[in-house]
Amino acid sequence: MELYFSLNVSYEAFLPYYQGVAEKVQVRDQHARVLHINGKYFRPFLTSQGIQGKFKLVLNHDGSFKSLNKL
Repeated sequence: MELYFSLNVSYEAFLPYYQGVAEKVQVRDQHARVLHINGKYFRPFLTSQGIQGKFKLVLNHDGSFKSLNKL
């Protein structure tokens, strides 16, 4: 399953997720479904500006995480 969403969060706002203090990032996909994604998957995309962009979340057939890609 592939889910698409946009994320725009500042560096400061993402720090608790990066540090592991907060765990799940809540986003809405293109169909307005609420997704809760472990913040650790966003770490490669963090810059000094934060995280901005469109993403594709891929889940395995059982609903578990497979990959997260910035588009």
